[in-house]
Amino acid sequence: MRKRARIIYNPTSGREAMRNDLVDILAVYEKAGYETSAFATTPAPNSAKNEATRAAKEGFDLIVAAGGDGTLNEVVNGIAGLEKRPALAIIPAGTTNDYARALRIPRDDPIAAAKLILRKNKKFKIDIGQAGDNYFMNIAAGGTLTELTYEVPSQMKSLFGYLAYLAKGAELLPRIKPVEMDIKYDGHEYRGQASTILIALTNSVGGFEQIVPDAALDDGKFTMIIVKESNLIGMMRLMAKALQGKHIGDPGIIYAKASEIDVTPVDPKDRVMINLDGEYGGDAPMHFRNLKQHLEVVANLDEIPDDAITMSPDMKRVEDDFVREVDNIHDDDSSQK
Repeated sequence: MRKRARIIYNPTSGREAMRNDLVDILAVYEKAGYETSAFATTPAPNSAKNEATRAAKEGFDLIVAAGGDGTLNEVVNGIAGLEKRPALAIIPAGTTNDYARALRIPRDDPIAAAKLILRKNKKFKIDIGQAGDNYFMNIAAGGTLTELTYEVPSQMKSLFGYLAYLAKGAELLPRIKPVEMDIKYDGHEYRGQASTILIALTNSVGGFEQIVPDAALDDGKFTMIIVKESNLIGMMRLMAKALQGKHIGDPGIIYAKASEIDVTPVDPKDRVMINLDGEYGGDAPMHFRNLKQHLEVVANLDEIPDDAITMSPDMKRVEDDFVREVDNIHDDDSSQK
């Protein structure tokens, strides 16, 4: 019986480029031996998620998520909870495409991304995260630093990445206030103030690879960063260190590996919003569980190295400019709140 593939694509992603490439993409998967069909998502809630669930239950062998990180997150949530899960392929067509970056999938050429299916060495099993009833592939985050991201225009997010746009919008930093949290992780516990907690599955956080330099895609462990710092100057310096990979071991953070994490505000009146792959995913208290090698994905295995991803010139320039500005801050300013 011939294998079947279902392309779930966002017709509005990437300036609607998917529409122009769809015929060629269908031909790629047909050449790979899949009887292939396509579904265009609609503005209805959970459109991609519902179609992914339907296709999986109907026995499709491969689901192709074609769009941005939001489309990918929906597709993952549509299949991750099923006992029988189809393989997953990704065609980036959004603005950030963090997970595609981690898998070395071409992000500027949808047809080249599709052609990864034609390679012999193309699939491997990856970890995903579960947070309550939801799933995520790249990063979960909570705390007041994270909550500021909901107020930043999406265009700025796509240009500067998860932490860089916060640096660019440094006028928001004085509003950061730590929350007293109880965080349990693999037999350890931190009870104290935290302005942010990051729970990462890959080393690509908004395009910056040094923030989680030792993340693995299939080891069953999250990389957890608890940011204790809330002083304005201290926070900016810590961010500069993170962009250079020099933050591990800094007394302002806790950096640890864990497969299960519980995040609970000590005072129930404190609201801690949880962001999953860039989307609101509910409020703490929340339990996070790493599902080891839970999904099989198509990736550019020949180009996934152990070291960091090469940064684009634009990202590198933003990083260098911010680090230079922080270096120019005088020690006398460190008392500012």
